[in-house]
Amino acid sequence: MEITPTIRTEIVKYLKQKGLTMTEFGHIIDLNVGTISGIVTGNRSISVHQLDSITMGMNLPPDYFYERFIEECIEDFSLNWRKISPFLYRCVELNRLDCVQRVVSMLLDNPTYPPLLFELAEDSFQKGYKDTAAYLYEKVAESEKHQHSERLAICQYRLFTIRIGEDQIQNLQIAARFEPFIDRLDEVDQLDALKDLANLYRALSQWDKVYEFAQMMRKRAKLRYGMKQESHKKPSRPPFVYIAYGDLLCAYACDARGNYEQGLKHLKAHTDLSWVKEKDPESQHWLGLFQGWAKINTYVNRLMSGDVSVLPDYVEYISGEKEIFAELLNVVEAANRYNLDIEHILDRFESQIAAYREPESTDIYTQQVLSDEYARFWYKLAKYKLFRGEYLYGFKCLMDAFEKSVKINNVLLISNCSGLFERFRVHADPETLAQYQSMLLEVWERNEKKDGFLFSS
Repeated sequence: MEITPTIRTEIVKYLKQKGLTMTEFGHIIDLNVGTISGIVTGNRSISVHQLDSITMGMNLPPDYFYERFIEECIEDFSLNWRKISPFLYRCVELNRLDCVQRVVSMLLDNPTYPPLLFELAEDSFQKGYKDTAAYLYEKVAESEKHQHSERLAICQYRLFTIRIGEDQIQNLQIAARFEPFIDRLDEVDQLDALKDLANLYRALSQWDKVYEFAQMMRKRAKLRYGMKQESHKKPSRPPFVYIAYGDLLCAYACDARGNYEQGLKHLKAHTDLSWVKEKDPESQHWLGLFQGWAKINTYVNRLMSGDVSVLPDYVEYISGEKEIFAELLNVVEAANRYNLDIEHILDRFESQIAAYREPESTDIYTQQVLSDEYARFWYKLAKYKLFRGEYLYGFKCLMDAFEKSVKINNVLLISNCSGLFERFRVHADPETLAQYQSMLLEVWERNEKKDGFLFSS
């Protein structure tokens, strides 16, 4: 078996090959000769900063010696966080999760280290190293002895936000696992967690859950707002936003369940924000947003409850908005529900529809709600067009909806797309039929892998 040379051996070999003295090499990498001599002779331990300088001087990849550093400078010595932590932070920066895992496995049995690893996880999360952060949160959570600790709850909250992805069935399971930890969070973190959960359930069309968590967020935010409690943490939004947004989400949930009268009560609640005392620019920005949403949602509430006379005013209002895709979804839904002719509206916004691209963001609302609305829009538009005999464009919309529904694993939309296709299959051309069959096969293959079997009892 080939023996891997030590770091010190490699340094000596390099100096001989290049004909460099330790003094000359020290000048190149900005380390004094005594330090290099101590490292080479083994009389001095190597810090990760010194190792990085040496590696750079040898024109090697920055993490070239990292596995050997663990073996030679960490595993065989007593654990020392002052030495280990700079190495771990450097591994995070270089995406060496494998090295992080090796070192962390040595630390978890000592109760001193999980709190320090939690700080590393938080730093990694804030800097966008999500894979490493997820691993660290998992390990800290596993080592937590107190099941009602705030640190455990924060780990679970971070894991919730990291694990949320495109697959809606998996998202539903992830949300269910996180729910029990909400009350263990700091009161400020609770507000953002409730907001995120409500938005996720909104994307999943779980309207009872949306209403439940929106109400919970609204009540807790209102209590804090009235008491003006001081906290070492600040919520991500001005405090009044959680109250108003709670009513906004409740209005959405009521309208989605056809309870327009109750929805109107919540709508009026988030419309009247005269009680808000904050005058800072951020608060004024949010007040402006809520004013716009109130106007739009009033139109939507009336439109969906059957008052189609508001449609022209609604269209005129949204024409001045930058984001109109969700509003057009409401227009198409109303057209399907009340058999309206909206061709002139679709023609008016044709360029915006053609140019639309889903925004990229890690925010749960953008990531989940807008993706779901995108798929639903193309399904509703396909339904509108197919029932009017515009088969070519109708099937194009339907294939877009089906493709997106498969991608996010929205079971209800997949089923609806399949049913609508079968309803008009006779009008599909061979190319569209082949595309549909291919996507059906993809759905089957994906779900077949998840299928299991039951042992006989």
